[in-house]
Amino acid sequence: MGNGIAHVFAQYGYDVLMVDIAQAALDKALATIGKNMARQVEKGSISEETKNAALGRIRTSTEYGSELSACDLVVEAATENPQIKFDIFRHLDSICKPEAILASNTSSISITKIAGVTSRPDKVIGMHFMNPVPVMKLVEVIRGYSTSNEVCAAVMQMSQSLGKVPVEVNDYPGFVANKILMPMINEAIITLHEGVAGVEEIDTVMKLGMAHPMGPLQLADFIGLDVCLAILKVLQDGFGNPKYAPCPLLVNMVTAGKLGAKSGEGFYIHTPGSKELKVAPNFTR
Repeated sequence: MGNGIAHVFAQYGYDVLMVDIAQAALDKALATIGKNMARQVEKGSISEETKNAALGRIRTSTEYGSELSACDLVVEAATENPQIKFDIFRHLDSICKPEAILASNTSSISITKIAGVTSRPDKVIGMHFMNPVPVMKLVEVIRGYSTSNEVCAAVMQMSQSLGKVPVEVNDYPGFVANKILMPMINEAIITLHEGVAGVEEIDTVMKLGMAHPMGPLQLADFIGLDVCLAILKVLQDGFGNPKYAPCPLLVNMVTAGKLGAKSGEGFYIHTPGSKELKVAPNFTR
């Protein structure tokens, strides 16, 4: 999601430094941003001049060093792994200027725990963008236990300046979006696992019966089955409630490397460049 976050900040006039440990990842991100902005130009939502100006505002680096130290806001968008995020925030705290706000795009991990590894817990906050970031309007703004009113107000205002609708929520496992969404996705996987209905049938019921734009199994593929599993584990550990226990089918699929769109196969087969979806062989009747 990092490229989508960089895309939106640059589009709305902010200078962006995009950092990753691998140059290949940065090159791929820039290519994706360019392609998505070109699509916006084709649709008439932005001009060619806006696109070129936005792309000119984005710089890249593989160094977590002096360039980051000048930033006013850092938004972390690493994989949904607590230890990785804690390590990143320890490092950011050591190099960023004292007044800098440190934000996490985490979808479920405690902002209070992340803030606890820094010396500035009052300046640590959650900015949970929705995917795809350039399209989706919502930003969950998550207050940690020590997040200051001033920092929260600044992030709410900044989110609005990106054309987003920020919603302030408190720091509980899964926040609002995933506390509600992930149990629904898990229940859809359980429904498949128990043989109540097939992949397409489950998704069709939810799309046509509940007016969801995408069925829960297709959505799980889009999010990433590994991400869904990680969030369910956070919910299960955080609340100690067995209702959040991930379905064994989800666990087995992630173990087998069937992660959804990112791996090419989940509940559906995903072909790069094609919008056509076919049910994966394991679920074909």
